[in-house]
Amino acid sequence: MELVTIHKDRQCLENVFLGKDVQIYNFVNAYGCSIDDGCKIGSFVEIQKGVTIGKNCKISSHSFICEGVHIADYVFIGHNVTFINDKFPRAINKDGSLQSEENWECIETFIEEGASIGSSATILCGVHVGKNAVVGAGSVVLQNIPQNTVYAGNPARFLKSVDQVII
Repeated sequence: MELVTIHKDRQCLENVFLGKDVQIYNFVNAYGCSIDDGCKIGSFVEIQKGVTIGKNCKISSHSFICEGVHIADYVFIGHNVTFINDKFPRAINKDGSLQSEENWECIETFIEEGASIGSSATILCGVHVGKNAVVGAGSVVLQNIPQNTVYAGNPARFLKSVDQVII
């Protein structure tokens, strides 16, 4: 894996705000988003317009972070994590025409400080994952996850409280 960019100063590069010391690996597709200081973005990640990523986050390879997702500081996103921003996606309108950006509502999702999302998790739109919460690998998150808890499964269910609070 080759590191393609390390930014030491705040700058805007092709409509992407990059904080200091951001590391971006090969084949990342990022546009119209903000990635704050100290983040590491793995290969084959897509970060869409309007996404905000806080300080010192790690976004692992093959993850999809769609429009409407807001990630706070110190968050870990595992490999192949997918975010969803539309509750009822459709390809076409009632008249048979292809849907465009004007034909749907982007529903925001918030991942709070210190949360960890396990590999291959799917996070549906409109949820809040609380501070220091952990979402298990392969989980499908349909509802809010309270701070300092561990949720896993399909659908994600409460397993336990987090004993050691990181943030």
